Amino acid sequence: MSLIPDGLMYTKTHEWFKVSGTEVIVGITDYAQHQLTDIVYVDLPKAGTVKKAGEVLLTVESVKSAEDVYSPVDGTVKESNPALADKPEQLNQDPYASWMVKIRVSEGYKPKGMTPAEYRKHIGE
Repeated sequence: MSLIPDGLMYTKTHEWFKVSGTEVIVGITDYAQHQLTDIVYVDLPKAGTVKKAGEVLLTVESVKSAEDVYSPVDGTVKESNPALADKPEQLNQDPYASWMVKIRVSEGYKPKGMTPAEYRKHIGE
């Protein structure tokens, strides 16, 4: 059974995000890191990169595969987590403490996502 904290929003593609004013913090879910197994590299976007909701935000590589992580919102990357460049395995250890990207949400865009209960149903728990 996956860990699915309350207070976060979730996407069908297994990202979690937390809205704080005009900023959104993005990571991958516990379910996603279990599917990937041992994460060995994260290709993080540069600050200033503009993304639309549903576009590829970054790529996570594991010993098993490489998977895209999608932006949950329209916005501009403010910051990527520099700790993941040196220690990508942090995503396996605690995917909710290991945020990946902070995005400044585009003006007028309203973030949409699943509640923890909806996400649990989505992954069959």
